[in-house]
Amino acid sequence: MNLLAFDTSTDALSIAVSIRDCGPLSQDRVWHSSGPGGAQASSSLIGGVMDVLRQAGLRLADLDAICFGSGPGSFTGLRTACSVAQGLAFGANVPVLPVPSLLALAQAARMDAAPDVQQGQVTALLDARMGEIYAATYAFDGALWATLQTPCLVAPEDLAHWALLPPASGWHAWAGNVFGVYAQRLGLPSLLTGLDALPTAVAMLQLAPALLAAGQAVAASQALPLYVRDKVAKTTVERAAEKAEKELFLARNASPGAHA
Repeated sequence: MNLLAFDTSTDALSIAVSIRDCGPLSQDRVWHSSGPGGAQASSSLIGGVMDVLRQAGLRLADLDAICFGSGPGSFTGLRTACSVAQGLAFGANVPVLPVPSLLALAQAARMDAAPDVQQGQVTALLDARMGEIYAATYAFDGALWATLQTPCLVAPEDLAHWALLPPASGWHAWAGNVFGVYAQRLGLPSLLTGLDALPTAVAMLQLAPALLAAGQAVAASQALPLYVRDKVAKTTVERAAEKAEKELFLARNASPGAHA
């Protein structure tokens, strides 16, 4: 199986390609690269993808699927990853596999901190900016992951009660890029250690076989980002409506002397 994966949901761009060799002792060969992500990924993602494919000796048509970090995360980064995945998949006539960025983060943290542990739970946390956090909790048993808390948007203070919930049996970790940013607001028990982690394309490749087997791949035209936060700014129409409403309120409540 030949797979391409990339994630641009954070400030770090991650690209990887894997080739699974046939035979009784088959294992994956992996090539990967990284760079600036988020908004900057739009200018470097395609070039980075083609470079990693060249290193692996693959063409787009040789791929069995194209995986992209579907979010939540940077709006610009998610749109870039989704549109590039769609364009490449259309041209190569291969399916697209959206991989939740928080799940990829959980997998990356697990493989970095406890690669030999077969059962446990990870609460994945990404800085959503604007004083908020993207959060989700996943449990793993072998190579399979189950969602305990779907991706959501929370204030740092709201995570304290999550820490009081009884974890699944086995290893338990909190992982992400929020511990330095929101250290004073998290209010987590001192016994909980936060692991610094980000979603990576290599982690996505590790998740891909189980996700593909579960039927999570879609046609290129059906691929969509997972935003969670629907809006980051008001539209021009909304701002104009608010301005008109404010002016009407001031006019109605102005003192008689104000019109003199």
